[in-house]
Amino acid sequence: MILFKKRFIEPILSGQKTQTRRTGKKRWNVGSVHQARLSYYSKPFARLRILDVRRERVGDISEADAKAEGVGSVEEFVKLWPEINGDWDPDLDIWVVEFEVVS
Repeated sequence: MILFKKRFIEPILSGQKTQTRRTGKKRWNVGSVHQARLSYYSKPFARLRILDVRRERVGDISEADAKAEGVGSVEEFVKLWPEINGDWDPDLDIWVVEFEVVS
């Protein structure tokens, strides 16, 4: 299971959002399929196949990666980060999870 904010349902379903950046332990393996949900108890809105998982600093996000995150720019991503993950620290090591929607 991977949890997302409501604002990302449509970008995920339309294929616009194909990456997510996460803190904590690695919980995904390439090729595995996970339910996308808004909460632990909500109904899944999609099933996601993991295409790639890599480690990087959150501040290393590129413009292309920001678009794959479902936002318009790196600047927009930096503004969004604290709403979801707390303070912005460009040196924070995170997991980049690339995915595709599967039926």
